[in-house]
Amino acid sequence: MIFLSIIIACLLGVIVGLNSPMISYTYSSYLAIAIIAALDSVFGGISSVINKKFDMKTFISGFFGNAILAILLTVLGEKLNVDIYLAAIVVFVGRMFLNLGIIRRYYVEKWTEKIKNKTKKEVENKKNN
Repeated sequence: MIFLSIIIACLLGVIVGLNSPMISYTYSSYLAIAIIAALDSVFGGISSVINKKFDMKTFISGFFGNAILAILLTVLGEKLNVDIYLAAIVVFVGRMFLNLGIIRRYYVEKWTEKIKNKTKKEVENKKNN
């Protein structure tokens, strides 16, 4: 159910994105960092679903909280003339890769287990025949 919701939301985002006006260069850095923060939350949500620890309140608060914090870091960095947003990018992208690793291992183990069970059934069928 959650995966279906994520897929629908992604498709809706693509449709809206293709039909929306261009974002000005002034706001593109804010949008980029907010998208990275939101993607980090999405990958974290998928990872927590796999670990059976998903909580919608935590997901929603993290989704918007991370995006707002990342935007505020970008604003502060521009005011101080320091690229503080790079720290947010490093942290969020690092966490995305960790969560992607968890997701990948889960599906590789599931796929490997499925192949082992299929092979085991074929061997048992050969013994019975």
